[in-house]
Amino acid sequence: MSEPSAEAKLEPKQASKEEKESENVAEKYSAMTGSRNSDAPLGEISASKAAKKIQFVDDNQEFSRFPTKTGRRSVSRSISQSSTDSYSSAASYTDSSDDDESPRDRVQLNSGGSSDFCVKNIKQADFGRREIEIAEQGMSALMALRKRAQGEKPLAGAKIVGCTHITAQTAVLIETLVVLGAQCRWTACNIYSTQNEVAAALSEGGVSVFAWKGESEDDFWWCINRCVEGWQPNMILDDGGDLTHWVCKKYPNTFKKMRGIVEESVTGVHRLYQLSKAGKLSVPAMNVNDSVTKQKFDNLYCCRESILDGLKRTTDMMFGGKQVVVCGYGEVGKGCCAALKALGSVVFVTEIDPICALQACMDGFRVVKLNEVVRQVDVVITCTGNKNVVTREHLDRVKSSCVVCNMGHSNTEIDVVSLRTPELTWERVRSQVDHVIWPDGKRIVLLAEGRLLNLSCSTVPTFVLSITATTQALALIELYNAPEGRYKQDVYLLPKKMDEYVASLHLPTFDAHLTELTDEQAKYLGLSKHGPYKPNYYRY
Repeated sequence: MSEPSAEAKLEPKQASKEEKESENVAEKYSAMTGSRNSDAPLGEISASKAAKKIQFVDDNQEFSRFPTKTGRRSVSRSISQSSTDSYSSAASYTDSSDDDESPRDRVQLNSGGSSDFCVKNIKQADFGRREIEIAEQGMSALMALRKRAQGEKPLAGAKIVGCTHITAQTAVLIETLVVLGAQCRWTACNIYSTQNEVAAALSEGGVSVFAWKGESEDDFWWCINRCVEGWQPNMILDDGGDLTHWVCKKYPNTFKKMRGIVEESVTGVHRLYQLSKAGKLSVPAMNVNDSVTKQKFDNLYCCRESILDGLKRTTDMMFGGKQVVVCGYGEVGKGCCAALKALGSVVFVTEIDPICALQACMDGFRVVKLNEVVRQVDVVITCTGNKNVVTREHLDRVKSSCVVCNMGHSNTEIDVVSLRTPELTWERVRSQVDHVIWPDGKRIVLLAEGRLLNLSCSTVPTFVLSITATTQALALIELYNAPEGRYKQDVYLLPKKMDEYVASLHLPTFDAHLTELTDEQAKYLGLSKHGPYKPNYYRY
């Protein structure tokens, strides 16, 4: 066979249709990855990119190591600077200079000339107002209550100091209380859950708000003090008990003119019962947390949806086949387990209560001790309301890249303090997500520094918060207007009739129609045709 000529060797080969299509795909891929026309081998390109990426991380670490403000920043804040970022689009309108300056160091004025507030940036008020208006559309029951009662002004003369999550949904509650006649001052119960633009909108509307996302511990207590200092409230709306604790400690005389306390969290209710048992509770208190509408809807259904929202936003993890341990099988734990099981996760449960443990077993979950599975699980979630549920010993044993988070109110469930040691390195990888790295290279993914995941890292369903907010509003109205002697210095549950009323306000959303008892049926059951339909001991 003869050799091809030199001209034939130099003549370009005609590409086949398949080769052309392959080249087109390659060109498009190169354009997307920025590697077009590069002569470097793929390995060298990858190494180069990796080097650049490592350098970028190092730059961020160097920046975090030297924060511009250290006066009031705790150690945790100096390595968590980006946790002040907002998930709202309004965050992009914040001046960069504001990020370097504590709101406590600035005097801001709203359009009415008042400076009796402290928020991140009052200029965000317009964007916060839009978020509040959106929330109003999903809280029809609370808006209906506002419309029905605004003529009567059942809270006229009420001076309510509140310590809750400050979100668009909470703002609808606060403004409802104002429409019903109350004066309000507000602060946040969580240093990460405040929506800065909503706080600004409330302040612009005349409500004195002292809160911003990413407060330090010192800021947190300063804000609570500013709410109470020089003001005589006659009602407290609390979430977690921190405000009640502060007033008891610093301003005990305030309780002489106090009508009552409304508390919505497991942690706060536990504190109230402790005060009552010790004889130190000087006013009536309403336990909203254990009302049916709070337990079943906020704790169960809300957490069933928001646990996934928080985990997905922070980790981008696929949960099918992942092994997850949920510590606690109360209403919050039940919601978390149901959501994770639906995505195909293998879910373990830890429990101290044999009744809850049996419920978990009947629901198809294996009940274990944390020590038995801590080495193998991919995710650890706490929702007990207790302290030191996940200890340093547990964290030393988890596998690398294990996600650790909390769905309880307080940051006491995970022993985060034990991770603040010289041998461990903290690396902030995105807002509210830290890698805690051991000397051997193992790392855990810690979300929201052990604080409440859903409100720190995502949002919660507006409709469910409408149920809780309506319950809180009715509890405040009940305590404020109760005749003297109806409630003593103790902790009470919301009357069953009010629980049913809250539920009935939300049924039109689903176009639901209740069946009415006949006179004969009501007599047979020994009930009023208009309720309440269940005794107080009934378990829903």
